[in-house]
Amino acid sequence: MEKNGNNRKLRVCVATCNRADYSKLAPIMFGIKTEPEFFDLDVVVLGSHLIDDYGNTYRMIEQDDFDINTRLHTIVRGEDEAAMVESVGLALVKLPDVLNRLKPDIMIVHGDRFDALALATSAALMNIRILHIEGGEVSGTIDDSIRHAITKLAHYHVCCTRSAEQHLISMCEDHDRILLAGCPSYDKLLCAKNKDYMSIIRMWLGDDVKPKDYIVALQHPVTTDIKHSIKMFELTLDALISFNKRTLVLFPNIDAGSKEMVRVMRKKGIEHHPNFRAVKHVPFEQFIQLVAHAGCVIGNSSCGVREVGAFGTPVINLGTRQIGRETGENVLHVRDADTQDKILQALHLQFGKQYPCSKIYGDGNAVPRILKFLKSIDLQEPLQKKFCFPPVKDNISQDIDHILETLSALAVDLGGTNLRVAIVSMKGEIVKKYTQFNPKTYEERINLILQMCVEAAAEAVKLNCRILGIGISTGGRVNPREGVVLHSTKLIQEWNSVDLRTPLSDTLHLPVWVDNDGNCAAMAERKFGQGKGLENFVTFITGTELGHLVVSLDGPDCSCGSHGCIEAYASGMALQKEAKKLHDEDLLLVEGMSVPKDEAVGALHLIQAAKLGNVKAQSILRTAGTALGLGVVNILHTVNPSLVILSGILASHYIHTVKDVIRQQALSSVQDVDVVVSDLVDPALLGAASMVLDYTTRRIY
Repeated sequence: MEKNGNNRKLRVCVATCNRADYSKLAPIMFGIKTEPEFFDLDVVVLGSHLIDDYGNTYRMIEQDDFDINTRLHTIVRGEDEAAMVESVGLALVKLPDVLNRLKPDIMIVHGDRFDALALATSAALMNIRILHIEGGEVSGTIDDSIRHAITKLAHYHVCCTRSAEQHLISMCEDHDRILLAGCPSYDKLLCAKNKDYMSIIRMWLGDDVKPKDYIVALQHPVTTDIKHSIKMFELTLDALISFNKRTLVLFPNIDAGSKEMVRVMRKKGIEHHPNFRAVKHVPFEQFIQLVAHAGCVIGNSSCGVREVGAFGTPVINLGTRQIGRETGENVLHVRDADTQDKILQALHLQFGKQYPCSKIYGDGNAVPRILKFLKSIDLQEPLQKKFCFPPVKDNISQDIDHILETLSALAVDLGGTNLRVAIVSMKGEIVKKYTQFNPKTYEERINLILQMCVEAAAEAVKLNCRILGIGISTGGRVNPREGVVLHSTKLIQEWNSVDLRTPLSDTLHLPVWVDNDGNCAAMAERKFGQGKGLENFVTFITGTELGHLVVSLDGPDCSCGSHGCIEAYASGMALQKEAKKLHDEDLLLVEGMSVPKDEAVGALHLIQAAKLGNVKAQSILRTAGTALGLGVVNILHTVNPSLVILSGILASHYIHTVKDVIRQQALSSVQDVDVVVSDLVDPALLGAASMVLDYTTRRIY
């Protein structure tokens, strides 16, 4: 015995359902029979083999001198979808008794027929090892689904092509249990040199027929589109009648729709037409000679795209039944046919040609490989299949906390100086942030936004963040409903009547929300900051810009064209202007302070000077804080909020002055309103993200 851990012969059960699968199984059966010291063979016959209308093809098994151990009548007649299901059910009822009696070590199952699915299901459930022949191939109709289902039930696989092997591996089958052997029928095909082929041609087609001057037609129903396949069969017969060549027509198999196809044959008088010979079955050895010397083979049988290639005989493959098969150059496909002309033209193109022989499906040595593979099976190995799944990331828990952490938003902050994009989690964590200088022109700016968002979305996949949408925070007036910037600040040029929603949504296929940066800061405080849980509060953003609430009728000019706005006193731009004025007058710098020549003077220098005792700087900051405080008082008197939040880089420098102004200027009823400094680092980004996270998840949590 081979080194397989077995101390006895391997008991092999070969189950055959129809004439087609027997042509593939017979060479293996002959091989097993020639090595009785290694194998015991049991043959089970079922399906259409035992039906007279399909030729009683079990007789050819007997003629091949195989002892049929069991005959099972499993076909429920009707030739429709329901009959196929009932036939599978009947086979499932009958097979357990047979398998219990035979107790095979391994069952060999071929192909993709519904009968084979019943065989594989029974064996798998009864803990019998399954060797599947011709798995991993791709064709059409319901056969693909059945073939792949048998693959998942089978323990060992014999495939015919390199592509089929790769398909099995991609289906997570164990590579060590896959044998690339080639098709067993090719062991016969490639040595079929019968010199007496003329007698076979005369027997089936008549004494006056010459080689390469006749057609073999074999067409089956497509079970997933029976109506169309019957129409296709009608067009095929019409084309063959018009082509006017002697034609051997084999009856279709037992699939749903075959009864209607037979009716079409009889309606057109094919069985009595002088140019046609209609037969139920041709023995495989004779069939080989007929297709090897035909002028053309037409239909949708797998033998047309597989076996016939071994002879270079021209083939016309009709419809979608074999659409995924690998084929040689001898095959011409007619995927659809509106009229008979298309098929007729294909006949004129193909008939009588000779193509190179193809060995896609085998080299003639499949059976020795399969026998060696059978001998290597170790019956001591665990029966349970192991699937070879590709490496995946570690399992991530699906508890609610994890989901809330990984649901994320893309946040965009369109500032006067910088353009920022961030991935923000549901809990307000900035997972990753990207910053670029904000371009001056519309085209450059919109292209940069798209580029940064696409880059961030790709990075989010690697970071295991699921992006729910895009939120944009921008200065100026915004129409949030339409996602349009109506009028921007002077700092952001060429940014009026700009539709931000459409280009971003079209590019990233995500929903987009747009709002003013002040509103976004307030939304950030409500979701992540000190406004959480409060019904009403006010947020002031202290930064490059601040807003245009007027606090003095004769105050300084503002960038908006008015006078005395808070922005003209307390914004970063206003402080920068005052700092530059002091610096130009040599009144800014004090001991312990310097400004490099290449560095522009800004608000931070003014603050630094004030901290170091610069009286003029302190006065400017106090005036700025007072202006902001008056704006806060106006808001307190107008909307009576429960909290005021100062946000931005200047907030901590204004807080005390603002509180003093409230105590001195506000009505007593609002003097107790608390004023706090925001503890959020990026309120504009977080606010932009909050629009996304609130809207997209409110129906879930």
